Amino acid sequence: MSSSPRDAKVLWLARLEYRFHAWREKRARANGRRPTVAAFPGYGSTQWVRVLGRVLIPPKAKRRERGDYAGVRGWRSFAAVPIAHARVTVMIDGVSHEVAADRGGVVDAVLPATLAAGWQTITMSVEDADPVDARVFIVGDDIRFGVISDVDDTVMVTALPRPFVAAWNSFVLNEHARQPVPGMAVLLERLVRENPGSPILYLSTGAWNVAPTLVRFQRRHLFPLGAMLLTDWGPTHDRWFRSGKEHKHENLRRLADEFPDIDWLLIGDDGQHDDEIYTQFTIEHPEQVAAVAIRRLTPAEAVLAGGRTAVDDHSAAGVPWVTGDDGAELLERLTDVDIVRDVPTSS
Repeated sequence: MSSSPRDAKVLWLARLEYRFHAWREKRARANGRRPTVAAFPGYGSTQWVRVLGRVLIPPKAKRRERGDYAGVRGWRSFAAVPIAHARVTVMIDGVSHEVAADRGGVVDAVLPATLAAGWQTITMSVEDADPVDARVFIVGDDIRFGVISDVDDTVMVTALPRPFVAAWNSFVLNEHARQPVPGMAVLLERLVRENPGSPILYLSTGAWNVAPTLVRFQRRHLFPLGAMLLTDWGPTHDRWFRSGKEHKHENLRRLADEFPDIDWLLIGDDGQHDDEIYTQFTIEHPEQVAAVAIRRLTPAEAVLAGGRTAVDDHSAAGVPWVTGDDGAELLERLTDVDIVRDVPTSS
């Protein structure tokens, strides 16, 4: 079947973006800078791994900004030069694989591998750069429970109008100014501790540029490490910006296909279509959802977020559905529906 002219046409802005980055790459290389791989946490089964990363030429860091706990303005995450279609060597348990980055420099590839369950280390390298370690979480064949969590207003407080949330958090805000949603780190850590070997994935509409920032945020605020499924904000052949809702729908369906025996706990908030997206997913895959936990935004947050998008009737979903103002209340509600074990208080 032949594609329509609209499908075949690349939006002029996408071409302009590509040319701009090509010009930046040429200048950076002329100045002696070379690309490297920013490796992101991935995941997999005992037969394959999904490798995630980005090929880029990083900006020159100021001395006072070096280190995991340095305060860095978000715009610096976008100052790196993405390297389109770079060839990346991935080494998994002594076996070498070559994969290609996309036009935004993003590496997202599924490779065959036989690894033990739990966190494993692989390496990624580009051109003559030193290999970079990448962590991948391997889900054991006997695992039947997992967690998928949103980030903005679920894990990390944004409290800004939705059209400006991503821009403010990504470009302006200092990393140390980002604050966690109260109790969410405790909730997620409790879930991981009670379900050894279960995966946790952070599914967000945020850009891949901010992945290193999110990893540092997790470490700083003691969130359990998990694979991050982010997106590319850039224009495509048929639209100005990629759809955040479609990004979440696609990854949820993909995870359902990849792990058909896992029941997922879906965690989100009522200000970014999570309620609607999770409702649709539970209707499509009711046998693969353990429960849904939705954080209620405060009235002020809801106003800034452009209102709530909650679905009032969840009866069609057929799974436990709980809401709470923060992680502590969600933990209590999840205990009520037996997702989290009740811990008797000592007398």
